[in-house]
Amino acid sequence: MTDEQDLDYVTDFHTRLGLPGIIDVHTHFMPEQVLRKVWGYFDSAGPLLGHRAWPITYRAEEQVRLKTLRGFGVRGFTSMVYPHKPEMAAWLNEWSADFAARTPDCLHTSTFYPEPGAAEYVRAAIESGTRIFKLHIQVGNYHPADPLLDEVWGLVQEAGIPVVTHCGSGPAAGQFTGPEPIAQLLRRFPRLRLIIAHMGAPEYSEFLDIAADNPGVLFDTTMNFTDFFEAGDPFPAAELARLQDFGDRILFGSDFPNIPYSYGHALFALERLGLGDDWLRAVCYRNAADLFGIG
Repeated sequence: MTDEQDLDYVTDFHTRLGLPGIIDVHTHFMPEQVLRKVWGYFDSAGPLLGHRAWPITYRAEEQVRLKTLRGFGVRGFTSMVYPHKPEMAAWLNEWSADFAARTPDCLHTSTFYPEPGAAEYVRAAIESGTRIFKLHIQVGNYHPADPLLDEVWGLVQEAGIPVVTHCGSGPAAGQFTGPEPIAQLLRRFPRLRLIIAHMGAPEYSEFLDIAADNPGVLFDTTMNFTDFFEAGDPFPAAELARLQDFGDRILFGSDFPNIPYSYGHALFALERLGLGDDWLRAVCYRNAADLFGIG
């Protein structure tokens, strides 16, 4: 698909559905030196990627990436940042706060890590107006219920701020990935609004079970149902009915710019599920619009 065909498809997609555009809850904007390192890891097809080739389709400088997203009609998006070691999260939060201030259509995004002082910078992020947090359990290699995060989770739960959490064991399992650490966390903080990234791949059924018992648990569709993901961690056909049941708790996410296919393919992958236009409207715009108060 050419760039022009990609743009035409995305534009036609939200126009046909009568939507003002798309809301994408899982996009990555980071400090340039961090993003270059992330891209370098993707280029190396490292173990966290399952040693799988993963070309970056939208590798470009920041303003070009913003123009591309807006050209697709994306009305709201995030700047998913995540630390892989201590003493990194506070600095990332400062960067993302500045990015949100100069990028009004970006939902102010923050992160945290199990370390002394985490509650202080999380409290500061909440007071500064953060709209969403991002955690990457696989990359950070920590248990989400680490005692160092007790106060943090209390703050986040009280504030009602959603947390996009890469906690499934795809594309490669980690020491603390999978459903049980999240189930343990929710037993202690049952009112958390967790957005399970990538639909919890590959433990789809187990995370759907968790959501059935926890009304605050949502999902994002990031990379799910695409040809690329289906070749590695296919969504079980037996669970398609539950996708319909959870239609008001699923949000569109793309992983832009770090995707090995066109942006339009991520939307096409949802459309070909055959779950109906109302489901697509909810997933691709209305659920997120309600969650974040976007008109």
